[in-house]
This record gives sequence, C-alpha cells and structure tokens, in this order.
Amino acid sequence: MSSNDDALDDTADEVIEVASIDEIDTDIDTDDDFAADSSVDADDDFRDADDADDDSTDAAPESDRDDRDAESRNDSSTDENRDDRGSFRGARSDSDRGYDRDEHRRRGGEGARDVTGSPSDRRNARPDEPDLPEDVQASDLDPAIRRDLLSLDKNNAESVARHMVMAVELLEDEPRLALAHARAARQRAGRIAVVRETAGVVAYHAGEWAEALSELRTARRMQGGTGLLAVMADCERGLGRPERAIELGRSDEAQGLEGDEATELRIVVAGARMDLGQVDQAVVTLQAADLNPARTGSAAARLFYAYADALGAAGRTDESLQWFLNAAAADEEGETDAEDRAAELTGE
Repeated sequence: MSSNDDALDDTADEVIEVASIDEIDTDIDTDDDFAADSSVDADDDFRDADDADDDSTDAAPESDRDDRDAESRNDSSTDENRDDRGSFRGARSDSDRGYDRDEHRRRGGEGARDVTGSPSDRRNARPDEPDLPEDVQASDLDPAIRRDLLSLDKNNAESVARHMVMAVELLEDEPRLALAHARAARQRAGRIAVVRETAGVVAYHAGEWAEALSELRTARRMQGGTGLLAVMADCERGLGRPERAIELGRSDEAQGLEGDEATELRIVVAGARMDLGQVDQAVVTLQAADLNPARTGSAAARLFYAYADALGAAGRTDESLQWFLNAAAADEEGETDAEDRAAELTGE
C-alpha cells in the first residue's frame, strides 16, 4: 500500500538551532500532563468513537493477495497473504510504501548507534521509553519538524526530537524499536500534529495498521489537508477492508491530489480492487495520463509495475510482460523486482 506519499517538505536551507527552544517560555505541565497516560492520549482524546469501533472489529474475510514477509506485519490485525504495497509485490525499499522516509529523515550523519543511552538519559526517561543513544541530538532532526516542537518545554522538546530521530533512523532495519521511539514521542507531545503523523507512519511500517490509521486520522484532524491518504487507504487494506480503501479513493480529498500523491493513491485503490477479485477494474484504475512508458524514476517504476501486475492478473500476459520491462527501465534505483518478473514470464 506502503506507498509513497510526501509527508513534509525538506527545508535544507533553514537552520533552526535547538538552542532557540530556550527562548520559548512554556508551561511544562501542558504536554507532560497530557502525555502521562499513552492509552488516553492515543485512544480517548483524539480518536473518534467510530474509529475505535472500526479498528477493533473483526476484519473482513481475507482475499487473495501476494505473499508478504510475516515478520514485518502485525500478527493480530494483518492479512496473511497481503503484499507490502498495494498488492503489487516487487518493491524492495521504503519507497514501496505510502511514505517517503527521505522527507522525514533527520539531518546529519548516518551510521549505527549505541542504543543503550547515557546515565543521565536513563534518569530522565520515562519507565516505558526506549533508551536514547548518547550521540543522538535534537539538532539531528529536520529543522522544519523541530520548529513544530517549539511550543514544548525545552527538555521535553529535546527528548521528543531525539525519539523522532531514532524512530526514523531505525525504521527500515528495526521497525518495532522505531515504533517504540515514535510512541515515546507521542506520549510526550501528543498534541503536535507532526508527532502524531510520524507515529502513524512508523506504525504503518511496523505493520500496525489500526494504530497507524488512528494516528494518521488524528494528525489530519489536527492540521487539515489531505494527510497521507494513500497510506490510510493501504491501512484499510491491511485491516481487510478493501472497500474502504476504494471509498477513500473516491473522497473529495482524493480528488484534490496531484502528481505522485494521486498516483500512489491509484496504486493502492487498484490493489484494493485486486483484493476483491476485480482485476479489470484494477487495470482501468491505473490508466491515466501518467501511464507513459517514456517516464523514469521511482514513482513511474511503481506505477508501471502495478499496471503490469494487474494486466497479468487479467490474463493479458503479453501486455504484462511489456509493462514489467517498462518498469525495469524506469526503475533507476532498483526498487522493484520488475526484471525478475519479466524473466518469469519469458521463461528465462
């Protein structure tokens, strides 16, 4: 589903020093008291009653989907045969999901960290929080995101920023630990939209569809906008509710999407059609002006791959082969297994 939605603009030319947080005189009780009980924060204050009912009810019967790595999904709420993205298997990276991690990636160097944290960090941490490595700094977080934390008490803002840094850094290799950090940030700053959005995105990558959907709905209510509709639709699919994914694709918000965001939502909706066995409708869903084989890049590769997969399911093998080849040619970053799929069809 995992799609591909743009979450935040990368503002590399802005430099907001963490020290500027010192200038904000805020009542520390506001967010600390609010975050004292994570279950209240997550489920009572911001989650609509119908959301709670929707996400806790029995999922719809499973439909035919491609195999997926069971370790990356939530065993209690996911579909056993669901692919990581829009029922179209093949992507091997995070861009295969509805969220582009590069938009949220911290600024600064990469590399493994000692996740045990310093003694002072452990003293300041709350009982249910994962340790923060000593070398993780609030200044590692994107300046645009740090700016949203300025309403917090200085010490709390620093902890939230550092947990968000770790959530993004661990997202690919250790999604469960990344989720623990995202939850810690949410507990401390649950009234800040970007924190809730990040928690939702990380929960999505960890396969926690119900939690991801709840957090993303909350973030959208808090800040408005279209709010990662493709990811939300994919969560509905993960919960066994493809009809709701299709409904999101028909929503007024969806009609306002443009470019890659619109493409990603179409890919998810086509996957939902595939879940329901509506393969011809899936093919039609993906047919638009951007289905141009001359295009290259990540978004084009995913679209062509999805279209090839739908054509194959519809029994249009020759066309499917051609679009897998188109996907392979467009896939400059090697995100999909389009070449392998084409080879399967040719018997090579």
